[in-house]
Amino acid sequence: MDDNNPIPRLVDGLAVREFGPEDGPPIVFSSGLGGHGLYWHPQIDHFANRYRVILYDHRGTGDSDRDIPLPYADIRRLLDGLGLEAAHIVGHAAGALAGLELARTAPDRLLTLTTVNGWAIADAYFKRCYEIRGDIYRTQGVEGYLRAQPVFFYPADYIAGHMGEIDAGNALRLKNFQTGPTLLARIDALAAFDVVSDLKDIHVPILVLSAADDMLVPSRSSRLLSDALPNVMPVEMPWGGHAVNITAARMFNDHLMSFLIAHGGR
Repeated sequence: MDDNNPIPRLVDGLAVREFGPEDGPPIVFSSGLGGHGLYWHPQIDHFANRYRVILYDHRGTGDSDRDIPLPYADIRRLLDGLGLEAAHIVGHAAGALAGLELARTAPDRLLTLTTVNGWAIADAYFKRCYEIRGDIYRTQGVEGYLRAQPVFFYPADYIAGHMGEIDAGNALRLKNFQTGPTLLARIDALAAFDVVSDLKDIHVPILVLSAADDMLVPSRSSRLLSDALPNVMPVEMPWGGHAVNITAARMFNDHLMSFLIAHGGR
């Protein structure tokens, strides 16, 4: 068994992988539309030295149950299944929305929240990008969808220097790709998400982290989010694209670690 890819266990139908000390402060990392917990592989070693790192595949994706999920409901069920009253939550894109929904409805379940390239409401640019991604899937299937994905995810110079690695990763993603109905239903849920009117009432400490060159979710979305939150630390990284936790992992990890330590995450 690979230490960085252990066999997952099921918790309420969710495939869960854990790293680090069991008695460490718990951090749940929630990925984006792809849904696979191991999206966060560049964070595992850095945080597992002192934290209980919890990764999970979103319902309908990866090794989790394949039923089409109820949007944004799984983090609370995951905490319940693990017997955790609260945890630090780190969410990327769709995972950021799941974290915001939990902060809105059950703030006592979060120690802190970090949103990575998230949003409070989808703007016209975002919706156009997701319409295009949906159309690519409908017309070219999974292979075409995965082939186009790097253009939305990474800076151009990163793609040029990592094309072989990206293609190899896509070959693995193809094996356990979510079903078409799940993908399209999740895209619709992301486009419909709207918590603008509730942001002023969310008092959980929140790190709003974005990348200035994100071509899928413009950094403007994170600025609008942070402007409306009462207890927020905004960080805009200058480079890294949508998958900034991968392309600029060292800087990303440093920002996240500093925030966690500042809020009692030892």
